Amino acid sequence: MKEFDPVAYTNMVKEFQQNNDPFGWFNSIYTDAEGDYKAVFWADLEPNPYLLNWLEDYIVDPEGCTAVVIGCGVGDDAEALSEAGYAVTAFDISPEAIRLCKNRYPKSRVDYLLADLFDYPSPWNESFDLVYECNTIQVLPGKYRIQARDAMISLLAPHGHILVSCRSRLTGEQEDDIPLPLDKEEIDGFVRCGLNEQSFAAYDDTQDPPVPHFFATYKK
Repeated sequence: MKEFDPVAYTNMVKEFQQNNDPFGWFNSIYTDAEGDYKAVFWADLEPNPYLLNWLEDYIVDPEGCTAVVIGCGVGDDAEALSEAGYAVTAFDISPEAIRLCKNRYPKSRVDYLLADLFDYPSPWNESFDLVYECNTIQVLPGKYRIQARDAMISLLAPHGHILVSCRSRLTGEQEDDIPLPLDKEEIDGFVRCGLNEQSFAAYDDTQDPPVPHFFATYKK
């Protein structure tokens, strides 16, 4: 198992981005874990607490509703949505990530699939009552961030909700960071695309030092 090297990681991501291949490095993160989901350096190994709070506060019965988790990683958030009663599709562009999820949750009701946000199966278009996005946009460069946002919105069924969780930054700061956090103007792109903002939270996580985040919910 390879020890995580943040400098090597940053250099690798930048190299792929410079070669116009912004997704080519994803699978290596999971491959380096050598089958151990606990070794995926960015995995919290627990559901997002803001997702759990939303599931607790949202009063509509999720039974019979569908949810999709974008870039599902090692599966914590997908499993939380499933436990709440959603019929969950969770996908990742990394074959190794999907293998880790299936091995970690062999009896799961979640449908873990290998898929590409930019080329997803056509029946998914406008078919999900809930779309969950956590930290996908922030690992993409330039135009791909806008394309990812638009693709996420295209998955929403009429009156569906999208939940967006990400690192945050002040406009004009951290512009060379990998991953690149979203500023308020960028995340407000979901509203400019016609969605209604239902809630918005800016908070610091529990890391040392703490990392600023956004958690926002929008309705189609």
